[in-house]
Amino acid sequence: MGRALMIQGTSSGAGKSLLTTALCRIFSNLGYDVVPFKSQNMSLNSAPSIEGGEMSRAQYLQAIACRKKPSVRFNPILLKPEGNMRSQVVFMGKPIGSVSAKDYMLSQKEELFQKAMKVLDGLKEEHDLVIIEGAGSPVEINLKDYDIANMRVAKFAGAKVILVTDIDRGGSFASIVGTMELLSEEERDLVLGFVFNKFRGDASLLKPGFDYLEKRYGKPALGVIPYVEHRLPEEDSLVEFPKVKGELHIQIVRLPHMSNFTDFEPLHWANGVDYVTKAEEIKGDVVIIPGSKNTVEDLLWMRENGIEDAILEAYKDGAFVLGICGGFQMLGKEIIDDFESKRGKIKGIGLLPAKTVFKAEKRTNHLEARVLWGPAEGMSVEGYEIRMGRSLSERPFSVITSVNGAGTLEPEGAIGERAIGTYLHGIFHNFAFTERFLNYLRRENGLEPVSVEEWSIEEEIEKFARVVGENLDVERILGGLGL
Repeated sequence: MGRALMIQGTSSGAGKSLLTTALCRIFSNLGYDVVPFKSQNMSLNSAPSIEGGEMSRAQYLQAIACRKKPSVRFNPILLKPEGNMRSQVVFMGKPIGSVSAKDYMLSQKEELFQKAMKVLDGLKEEHDLVIIEGAGSPVEINLKDYDIANMRVAKFAGAKVILVTDIDRGGSFASIVGTMELLSEEERDLVLGFVFNKFRGDASLLKPGFDYLEKRYGKPALGVIPYVEHRLPEEDSLVEFPKVKGELHIQIVRLPHMSNFTDFEPLHWANGVDYVTKAEEIKGDVVIIPGSKNTVEDLLWMRENGIEDAILEAYKDGAFVLGICGGFQMLGKEIIDDFESKRGKIKGIGLLPAKTVFKAEKRTNHLEARVLWGPAEGMSVEGYEIRMGRSLSERPFSVITSVNGAGTLEPEGAIGERAIGTYLHGIFHNFAFTERFLNYLRRENGLEPVSVEEWSIEEEIEKFARVVGENLDVERILGGLGL
C-alpha cells in the first residue's frame, strides 16, 4: 500500500494547487510512482481525461507533473457552478445532475464521498505515493461537519498533512495558529509542518514566528516559497483577471459563467488583454467571447446589459470578433437549447454563419485539426473540446483530423466576414497560430509584426518545481512519510 501526503491551506488561494503540482514533479523526479488526487473540486476550468470524461484543470496539470495521463480517478467529484446557488455535479467524468448547494450537502455528498474514497484506496494500492490537494480551509466552522475534501480525507488515507499559507496576503502566523486551534488533537497529529508561500523579502525575519509555532505545536516550518512569476494556470475561483492594454487592444468579455479562461494565457504574455464586463468598456481592436458553462444565459446577460449591441457597434467600426466554444455558439445565427438552459430556440448575435443545437451527451475530447481560416490556412493545431452543442456552418473554421488519436475528417467552427468561431479550447497554446493570428491583426492596425515566445507547460512545471524544491525541506517530508 502506497503512502499519502496531503496539502491543505489556511484559506482559499493559499497556493495548494501549485504546491501540489510542484511536489508531484519533485517526487516524480526522485523516482517515485506518484499520482495526484482531489476528492472534490469546484471549478469551471475543466479538461478532458484519458477516459474521455471531464476533470478539473488543476488535477489535469498535476497529472502532467506526475508524468501520468490525466484521469478522472484523480478528481472523482467535479462541481461546476451554474448560478443561483446551483451546480452541475460531475462524477468520474460524467454529469449526473444539477443540484442546489443545500440539496447536495444533505443528499448526494456522503454517497459520492464513499465512492471517491474507494477510488483513493485503489490509487494507494497501485502507486508509491498519492499527493492529495485539499479545498479551501479545513476548519470552516459552518462546513467542517460536511467535510469531504480536507481532514476527513486525510484521516481516511492516513495522510501526513502540510499546511500552506499565503504570506503575501499578511496574517499568515495568525492563520496557522487559528487553523491549528480549530483542528482536533487527532487532526493536529497528522500535520507534518507548515509552508509559507509567495514570500517577498528576507526569510530570516520570520524565525521568531517559526520558533513560536514549533514550541506551541511541535511542528516545523518546512519551507518559505518565494513569490514566483510563472505561466502555470491558476484556479479560477480566485483568479484576478488582468486589465492590461497591449499595442493591439484585445478585450475579453468576462461572462458570469465564463469557463476555461486558461485559453487566453498565451495572449496575456504575448500582447496583454483587457477583461470587460460593461458595454461602455468595449472599444478593442479585437473582442473575444470565451467559453461558458451556460451559453444561453450568458448570451441573454450580454443582450440585457447592452454588451451584444456594443460588440456589434465595435464590429461595424472595424473590430475583429472571436468566439471560443460557447462564445462561438453565441456568435452564430441561432441556438436551440433544450438541455442546458432549457430555453429552446434563441436568436444568436449573428456574426457567424452557424446554427447550434444542444444535445444531451457532452463531448470531451483531445483534438487535432487543420485550420481553414485564410491567415492561418493549412496550419495544424491541437486543442480539446468540452461541449454539449453541435454546430453546422456554411464556412467551417477548421477540419478536425484526429479525436483522441483516432483519425477523422469533421468540420468545426465558423468563419464570418471579420469574425471566427471555434470549439478548440487551447488554440492559443499553439504558438505558431497565435503569432499568425496576432500579426494578421497587427498589420491591419498599422503595427509591426511580433514574434511570439514559445513555452511549454512541461518547462513551466519543471522550473516551478525547481524553485519549490530549493526552498522546501524535502528530506524532512520524505522522513515524515517513511520514504
